[in-house]
Amino acid sequence: MKNTIATLVVATLATTVLAQHKMDDVHATGKGPKIKCAVLTGSTVNIAQATKNHMYSDYKGHRYYFCCADCPKDFKKNPAKYAKNAHMPIPKAHKH
Repeated sequence: MKNTIATLVVATLATTVLAQHKMDDVHATGKGPKIKCAVLTGSTVNIAQATKNHMYSDYKGHRYYFCCADCPKDFKKNPAKYAKNAHMPIPKAHKH
């Protein structure tokens, strides 16, 4: 029984650490505009960093930003589920 509990504790800690490492560099660190992740609404995302890392998805004229590699997958499975969460209009392309 003690071994089972110890194994569960270690597995839980390992999962937590791995999940944290998946959070890439798009969390709201540094300067610049920020927005809530469209999937994990408790996470704040640095828009410039998320754009640089292609951690966003466009849906029905709006852009949704993500905090980690798992969020775009979840969003693409059912974008309508997340459509009311934080988003902004798709940025217009700059003309040179």
